[in-house]
Amino acid sequence: MILEGVEKTMLLTLFAKAQHSQKKNHKFYDQKAIEIISKIDYDFTVANQDRFMKYGVISRTIVLDEMVSDYIKKHPHSTIVNIASGMDTRFNRLDNCLIKWYNIDLENSVNFRRQYLEDTDRVKTLAYSAMDSNWASEIKIESGNVLFIIEGLSMYLTENDNSEILKIINDNFRHCSIFVEIMPPVSVENVKEKSVEQTSSEFIWGVEKGSQLLNLNSGFKWIRDVNLFDGMNKFKPAFRLFTWLPFLRKKMDYIAVLEK
Repeated sequence: MILEGVEKTMLLTLFAKAQHSQKKNHKFYDQKAIEIISKIDYDFTVANQDRFMKYGVISRTIVLDEMVSDYIKKHPHSTIVNIASGMDTRFNRLDNCLIKWYNIDLENSVNFRRQYLEDTDRVKTLAYSAMDSNWASEIKIESGNVLFIIEGLSMYLTENDNSEILKIINDNFRHCSIFVEIMPPVSVENVKEKSVEQTSSEFIWGVEKGSQLLNLNSGFKWIRDVNLFDGMNKFKPAFRLFTWLPFLRKKMDYIAVLEK
């Protein structure tokens, strides 16, 4: 099965997680990622040399793992919807044996995923575009707590596409939280990741602050932004010397937290 364009980026993130997990001082351990990468026939030479990409993935994983883990602790019977899931294995790292988890991605990506990651009674993978409202009807809520994770997607979409995703969530779910990764416009225009460019993908959209997402849909409340430097500081402590600088923090991706 052949992955095209942005679909290939899900292999890059999996590779970065697997490689970090095998480091002596890893900040998270992903056995499933290690296992899958050992089976995939893909040339990771450029990805291995792309330090910027790897640092970004590791930082994001540390931050989101902590955020999602905290959410699960507060809402142990929650339903979690991972939009544009790719080869994400967060369920395997954070499962509390109670949550229900949905992965949503394009059909080709889903078919690739299913070769390595099987659904279970609490994990279901759905083949839909994130902008196809039909996926919402397949999400079965057993408790009132729903968390949407939108990781590594918004920057590859247009503003209208991102607006449509928020509209689908707003139209179909009365109570929910959203953790969405956002790339600031200055980075959309200037950041170059060689391994991403190799997939013929490009960054095209972002906003400076998560509160600006309310301009796309006013049905949500903006709670906070979590800078991914917070994750980088944990696996590269020396970076603390400069990651506090405002002009640098404005260039780093962040997780915007919205609630309804």
